[in-house]
Amino acid sequence: MTRTRLGIFVATSVVYAAIVVGVLTTSWPVRFDWQVMLFRPYKQWPEIHTFLDYFVVLGQRGPTAVAVAAWLGWCAYKRKTLRPLLVLGTALLLLNATVGAAKIGMGRLGPHYATEIGSNEMFAGGDIFPSGHTANAVVTWGVLAYLATTPRARRIASVSAALLALGVGMTTVYLGTHWMSDVTLGWTAGLLVLLALPWFEPLMDRAEAWLLAVWARLRERRVLAPVVATVPIGLWGPRAPADDAAPAREPVGAGSRAGRSAEGRARAAARPHTPRSERTPVTPGGSRRPPQRTAPPVPATGQGRTVG
Repeated sequence: MTRTRLGIFVATSVVYAAIVVGVLTTSWPVRFDWQVMLFRPYKQWPEIHTFLDYFVVLGQRGPTAVAVAAWLGWCAYKRKTLRPLLVLGTALLLLNATVGAAKIGMGRLGPHYATEIGSNEMFAGGDIFPSGHTANAVVTWGVLAYLATTPRARRIASVSAALLALGVGMTTVYLGTHWMSDVTLGWTAGLLVLLALPWFEPLMDRAEAWLLAVWARLRERRVLAPVVATVPIGLWGPRAPADDAAPAREPVGAGSRAGRSAEGRARAAARPHTPRSERTPVTPGGSRRPPQRTAPPVPATGQGRTVG
């Protein structure tokens, strides 16, 4: 916050307070409001009504915030910094807090809902003092000038933001949605928000450092995520674990009888024994009885006697 900026901030605050006091006391700002309202500009120049209905959207918070945020997001990506988006977010938060509180606190009714000619219509349940469209146009487009990196770009952005804010404010007066004092207070309210932004620069720097640190930790966790180890499987499937309880076989000569008998006993011991009652019955394919031979016939012979 330079000394010049601080002086402008104090002067703008004095103007803000003077407008509020003038409306509260129903002095000359209120009389001028009624003169403009009874003049009815929208009836004097009806041919530009349709165009101004669309032009006033440049002061509406939703569309303008999305458009400016998209541009500043691209700038933040190119510059590798979050500062443009943080500045816009801080400015919009300050705008909502200050202008919103003033609207609700003073509760002024608009020209279309005025109840008595010459009254200030304060504390009647309205929400138009100061003008939100006008203040939003000053802040949203003024942020582009605040973030400009060269003097030439800053001058161009400042003049463009001022013309847009002036046009949006006068359009609301033409359409009959705001008093002239609402628009004047909206200009000063938006300018106060822009002038107060340097006081929040240290807070935005800390917020940017914290967000970048969180992002770095998230990226590190993603890169160093634990990899689940997998057991390699051979060509013929997983290899069975060795049985520590099985006794190791000693090498026995292939030609030794004792070796063959020892190997046979070992295989027999390793094979589980199944009782006869639990064995699966096997039906024989034929009879187990060997075939019997038939004796050749013995010829009858007489023994000791001849029959004649």
